[in-house]
Amino acid sequence: MTNENPSLDIPDKLYFKIGEVSEVVGVPAYVLRFWESEFKQIRPKRTASGQRLYRRRDVELILKIKNLLYNQKFTIQGARRCIQSGLGPDDAASAESLLDEIRAELIRIRNLLD
Repeated sequence: MTNENPSLDIPDKLYFKIGEVSEVVGVPAYVLRFWESEFKQIRPKRTASGQRLYRRRDVELILKIKNLLYNQKFTIQGARRCIQSGLGPDDAASAESLLDEIRAELIRIRNLLD
């Protein structure tokens, strides 16, 4: 995603139907339904007939998830962890690299002790 602030592309509305969200985000509706099952933070309201109504914050979260999965190449589990911790993709990537460095150092220490 080249746009620094993807929320600027979101129309100024209170609620969005799944087809509208699909167009804004650029993924099919079945992907949105799948992400809804994987990311508990996405909670669209339901009409009496069962139609999903997404709020603006849901759409912004979906755009963040899309960025994590498609651009940053996170797994579903990694993206879920990143969303739950409140870290941005850059923060999560730097945390992962720090963990890799710590792991490597611990392995070196273990090898020295053997």
